[in-house]
Amino acid sequence: MEGRFESNWEAVFEPEDYLYFYEDMLTDEQTQIEVDFIRRELDLKDPKKILDMACGYGRHANRLALYGHEVVGVDISEKFLEMAMKEAEKLNVNVRYVLKDIREIDFEEEFDVVISMFTSFGYYEDEDNLKILKNVAKALKRGGKFLLDLSNRDFILRNFLPYVVIEREGNYMIDFNIVDITEGRIYNKRVVIRDGVKKEKPFFIRLYAPTEIKFILESLGLKVIKFFGGYDSSPLSIYSRRMIIISEKV
Repeated sequence: MEGRFESNWEAVFEPEDYLYFYEDMLTDEQTQIEVDFIRRELDLKDPKKILDMACGYGRHANRLALYGHEVVGVDISEKFLEMAMKEAEKLNVNVRYVLKDIREIDFEEEFDVVISMFTSFGYYEDEDNLKILKNVAKALKRGGKFLLDLSNRDFILRNFLPYVVIEREGNYMIDFNIVDITEGRIYNKRVVIRDGVKKEKPFFIRLYAPTEIKFILESLGLKVIKFFGGYDSSPLSIYSRRMIIISEKV
């Protein structure tokens, strides 16, 4: 992309605005669909030790704990983690929440499963994204599985929208999108107008081709087992909104 683009992903995930505009999408019903998918496709019949990377406010971590799993959630947002801990207390589950940048986690062969849900990966330069995946490989026990849930690049390119507007109660979140296929990125000059206050929240997301992410994961010793196109376990296609990859540490 020509010119300097200042990414501010911390502003993007500022809890008040994020949850306000995404509330209709992040319902309890949708969360249960996603958790059911995780349990089904990772065969979580017996208790496992699970790492939820960039766990946000714990909507997956807390529910997985309800099924008897030992869960660790890591996120960089103190406010999100406070919300996650309050919900865990309400549900009477014990989840260990860690305030940390996922680029800096340092677990070693500790987990049966690592999950990264709802496009919570790909907001950094390629070297840092690779570092995160190296951290995943290091954190997993041999035979452990990694579930990586991303937006499907081919769907985005096929259905590209230069701008998207979400309106709620007279407030607006406006995404101005630019795709750079040479860098494999979508740049979003997001503007939020809420209660008469305008905030700019620019960010980019790395868009991986299936062959590319497969090559990267397998170069780190994470053998790709399956690609899915959604939480209904449908196969990945150019029509799929999601690209969900399950790999196993060899």
